[in-house]
Amino acid sequence: MDYFTIIGLAAATCTTISFLPQAVKVIRTRDTRSLSLPMYIILTTGVLLWLTYGILVNDIPVIAANTVTSFFSVIILGAIIFYRYRAE
Repeated sequence: MDYFTIIGLAAATCTTISFLPQAVKVIRTRDTRSLSLPMYIILTTGVLLWLTYGILVNDIPVIAANTVTSFFSVIILGAIIFYRYRAE
């Protein structure tokens, strides 16, 4: 494994796990009032596009990071929609 890949994997790990605390907090508290729905729509779209790009160019750090990040982002986005807009 070359240094570029190692740096890419380290960066991917840092940016990917940064979403974990938010996902855990949203799941535990079910509070999404302070989260921006448009931001998470744009973020999730961007992450899915990066994942597609990574697959097309066969870039392992990009694929790995965006697979996990898309999972967390979709959970948070789904929670925002479900908890904020459900019938009360």
